[in-house]
Amino acid sequence: MSSRLLEPAGAHLSSGSSEPLVEPGRGRVGARVKGERGLQASGPAPGRSKMAEGERQPPPDSSEEAPPATQNFIIPKKEIHTVPDMGKWKRSQAIEKLVALLNTLDRWIDETPPVDQPSRFGNKAYRTWYAKLDEEAENLVATVVPTHLAAAVPEVAVYLKESVGNSTRIDYGTGHEAAFAAFLCCLCKIGVLRVDDQIAIVFKVFNRYLEVMRKLQKTYRMEPAGSQGVWGLDDFQFLPFIWGSSQLIDHPYLEPRHFVDEKAVNENHKDYMFLECILFITEMKTGPFAEHSNQLWNISAVPSWSKVNQGLIRMYKAECLEKFPVIQHFKFGSLLPIHPVTSG
Repeated sequence: MSSRLLEPAGAHLSSGSSEPLVEPGRGRVGARVKGERGLQASGPAPGRSKMAEGERQPPPDSSEEAPPATQNFIIPKKEIHTVPDMGKWKRSQAIEKLVALLNTLDRWIDETPPVDQPSRFGNKAYRTWYAKLDEEAENLVATVVPTHLAAAVPEVAVYLKESVGNSTRIDYGTGHEAAFAAFLCCLCKIGVLRVDDQIAIVFKVFNRYLEVMRKLQKTYRMEPAGSQGVWGLDDFQFLPFIWGSSQLIDHPYLEPRHFVDEKAVNENHKDYMFLECILFITEMKTGPFAEHSNQLWNISAVPSWSKVNQGLIRMYKAECLEKFPVIQHFKFGSLLPIHPVTSG
């Protein structure tokens, strides 16, 4: 998937890098990724045990799904129009699949040794950029989807287009981030991403998405969508805090209290997703951290990363997945249907 298409006018998406969000021509993203700030599985960091390759087992709900041979793909559409409709969402297969993906990736990160990670142009400029993505999204998705599943491309591409903000309001928030999680979930459903891609999904593909969105936020000064101000975790993101805290579980010296330490963040942000999030916040906001990011300041007092991780998962479900203002924009198709989960 060409990163140049996703590039704001006049600026590269990351320093010296033109890596794609999803590597074209492979049909899937490999679990071992080389390159600067990519996934490197050369060995465990201090304080983390490395499971032998033959011993590692997938988490209970991470079993691979065979690509659907006779799937009738459809263009996703909105189904949540009123607050009472949230009941359909909470019982839907879509939320079950998204939560399963969130938990599966979270456990794989926890079980894997820490690794290296990786002026306003105005409304018209962003809308021009967005229009280009809207026009090319299906072609981008087609580069990673096998030809025998070409019928899935229009459905999957909707989630990619929904994941980069709103071209009318010029805003971005956790609802758009959830759309990218849905995009990843769809790629898993049709077999483009597989069980052994779990770590690469987070530290290669999702991390690349974060870089793109941060560049957009800086370039176009996008408004936060549905921000709760100082009472929210972050104006724009949530998932990297969950997966980032999982990455730090059992770290030999970095504790939650260290992420409000400027020196610790500056020295370690390139290796840890959570600390990269903190650095970005401090670059975008001014004033004392405790004032502009009160929720995170409070979280820094939690004694362990495992408790931070568990608390953030509960918070994400309550503050994002169960909030009408966020979910009213979510779209449902054949891969992430509104139909209720069937028992058994």
